[in-house]
Amino acid sequence: MVGSVQRVWFLVSPRTGMLNVAGPWEVMGHTNDVLGRTAYDLEAYGPTGPEVRTHHGLVLGGVRPLPEDPEDLPDMILVAGASPQDPLPADQAPLVPWLRRRHAGIPTVVSICTGAFVLGYAGILDGRRATTHWLHLETLRARFPRVQVVDEGIFVQDGAVWTSAGVTAGIDLALALVERDHGHGVAMQVAKRMVLFLRRSGHQAQFSQALRRQEQEPPRLRDIASFVLEHLPEPLPVERIATGVGMSQRSLSRWCREHLDGSPAEVVRKLRLDEARRLLEATALPLKDVTARTGLGDASTFWRVFTHDLGITPSEYRQRFAKACGAEPVAGRSLRPA
Repeated sequence: MVGSVQRVWFLVSPRTGMLNVAGPWEVMGHTNDVLGRTAYDLEAYGPTGPEVRTHHGLVLGGVRPLPEDPEDLPDMILVAGASPQDPLPADQAPLVPWLRRRHAGIPTVVSICTGAFVLGYAGILDGRRATTHWLHLETLRARFPRVQVVDEGIFVQDGAVWTSAGVTAGIDLALALVERDHGHGVAMQVAKRMVLFLRRSGHQAQFSQALRRQEQEPPRLRDIASFVLEHLPEPLPVERIATGVGMSQRSLSRWCREHLDGSPAEVVRKLRLDEARRLLEATALPLKDVTARTGLGDASTFWRVFTHDLGITPSEYRQRFAKACGAEPVAGRSLRPA
């Protein structure tokens, strides 16, 4: 959309999270700065105004009352959070009939976090794939049975409708919109300006396997992960891990299944994939060296395992994320593992 200006309205509900608004707004504002022109004409509207008190008490000003009969509809609507209550609170409910009557005339409709509930009540999500914050996925699924609620990614596009998971996922969705409108290079410049550690694709889980593991891992088993990581490039059969951490094979297998949701081999596989992702994001190592350092077999095995578990090839993963943290592939030479 070179040279074009998109009018973008943020629909701000009382008690929404501030980052639901500020994150995507900053992405589009920085895009204007990178392009040196107004690519996104941003305005905030709401059922109440001119001020909206957000969830943790910070007050957002400059919110205009939602026009009952607008002369022109915007190019994009972002519903920046809402309540998951049934019914919607009275000060948020007016958004539903407004969107129900007008969404067909708006080229792109977006919800951030629990803004999906507003789209659900308006019938916009019927027959579509959609997501929301992981805390409210089951509520969204139960309340709107005609919606295909998915939880395998941080944002979902279904035609003209985009929905995101919670809080920071709105930043990732907004960057995807920038890439759609202005290309990969501009989106990466914006990501760098915002000092993002990495730019996530919509396929990534709402929280990482590493975070799941840290949350679930009892103190007694922390040495299992430490031992595996210290010997990651080497063969790690169950008997070797058991000896290394001072447990019997049977006890190790039982503890892994009870506390880490998998066999010792599955735990090793998860740790290898976590390290592969880190190396792809943060280094310029060739893929064969990433494979060697993580112990994921030969190149074809690494490709198959990585693609099966993450839904994206190793090369695509690096292309999407490495530039955001400054790691560029090095052409013409191989960086050997230490």
